[in-house]
Amino acid sequence: MEQQLRNLTEAMFEIKKICCIGAGYVGGPTCSVIAHMCPEIRITVVDVNQARIEAWNSNTLPIYEPGLKEVVELCRGKNLFFSTDIDKAIQESDLIFISVNTPTKAYGMGKGRAADLKHIESCARRIVAVSNGYKIVTEKSTVPVRAAESIRRIFQSNIKPDLNLQVLSNPEFLAEGTAVNDLKNPDRVLIGGDDTPEGQEAIQALCAVYEHWVPKNKIITTNTWSSELSKLVSNAFLAQRISSINSISALCEATGADIEDVACAVGMDHRIGSKFLKASVGFGGSCFQKDVLNLVYLCEALNLPEVAQYWQQVIDMNDYQRRRFASRIIDCLFNTATDKKIALLGFAFKKDTGDTRESSSIYISKYLLDEGANLHIFDPKVRKEQIICDLSHPSILQDASGQASRLVTICNDAYEACDRAHAIVICTEWDEFKLLDYELIHKNMLKPAFIFDGRRVLDELHPKLQKLGFQVETIGKKITVQRIPFTPTAEVPKFSLQEPPLKKVKL
Repeated sequence: MEQQLRNLTEAMFEIKKICCIGAGYVGGPTCSVIAHMCPEIRITVVDVNQARIEAWNSNTLPIYEPGLKEVVELCRGKNLFFSTDIDKAIQESDLIFISVNTPTKAYGMGKGRAADLKHIESCARRIVAVSNGYKIVTEKSTVPVRAAESIRRIFQSNIKPDLNLQVLSNPEFLAEGTAVNDLKNPDRVLIGGDDTPEGQEAIQALCAVYEHWVPKNKIITTNTWSSELSKLVSNAFLAQRISSINSISALCEATGADIEDVACAVGMDHRIGSKFLKASVGFGGSCFQKDVLNLVYLCEALNLPEVAQYWQQVIDMNDYQRRRFASRIIDCLFNTATDKKIALLGFAFKKDTGDTRESSSIYISKYLLDEGANLHIFDPKVRKEQIICDLSHPSILQDASGQASRLVTICNDAYEACDRAHAIVICTEWDEFKLLDYELIHKNMLKPAFIFDGRRVLDELHPKLQKLGFQVETIGKKITVQRIPFTPTAEVPKFSLQEPPLKKVKL
């Protein structure tokens, strides 16, 4: 009888209104697709950033993601709304997604590794302050293990007689550039909650939302510990594969092997698979580094130093790959980049997104700016203001406004960036870079003209580029048989966007 009553209760609760706190790269696309797939559910995405909400309500969305604009335009004003009235959206909702930023701490205990949960805590306190009745609060942001427990403690410490808040974990597994497709056709949906009857009821209510379009066998339910840890481990494994193949790319360059051939041979083993075996200048984005560092900090806090050291090597190898690539550029430019024009093509951390968070382009730019290079940057989707903002970080340029304006030029197209340049550095694998008129570009460059292909985007063009007169340098392969002499093994220092700024050498 008790089980029948429980089943009846579960069947009775239906999510009809959703509030998402945070209109960023997770909240915006996720709720847009849910609105598209569940037209009977009213969804309101809220944010304290007025400009961001205005952009979501305009024809120019604040983020670029293939297919996103079409989904938003289909649902906006019908069952999808963007607002700054956070309290009203919370009060009216049945389900609340917390999709706020959880950056790596830049100060205090855990600096450079632990996640900063101040925005999560702020959301939890606001929810409990303005809510009444029964609501399901779901952490959507990437959070450390036990974050749900922290939210629950805040709720329990501020309990009200007419308030019942259930806490779930529902991590996102989106890849920027394919987020809309990932949401419509997910590998899995993971939902974690309490093992109590109330917790299971909340889990089933959220499952019912996803079951509108996701097969039941792809919806996994666990406890909150497992859900939160699964997200960190998934990103750690993906980052590990990239660092692994990048480590072998250095070996290939030293031996004469081609990392693409090695990756193909290794990836054909069905036990390994071919995904995430693309050597490059290093991984970026908001999640990989943050989540691996979070995992390192968690292991250290639980007195597992050997495990922490293992995962720290994933980050160290990524840093090494960036420094190694920058050293190669400086070496080839006769050991100096001072006052040389360098065209940097691509600033987003990967193609099909305008996101620059932890982009390898930022790090490469830093190393070249330290050498006194004049950077001319072009990216088809990243706004000028974003590039200047990223390069004005104290760890990049100490005298942000002055040096950024003197040493950095944002260009309208690739040809403008490459005109009269000493070298081209490709940092993002945009497809349009394959279609450029390199004969015209070479004609207008200073000689010898260099191309540094940090993404292996020009592989099929290497013979043609060499015939035109380019010296081509790429990741994981020796191309130039008779290299122009240069001083080898130039070193560049390590740095982190999470660490205090290094003392800058005057240029």
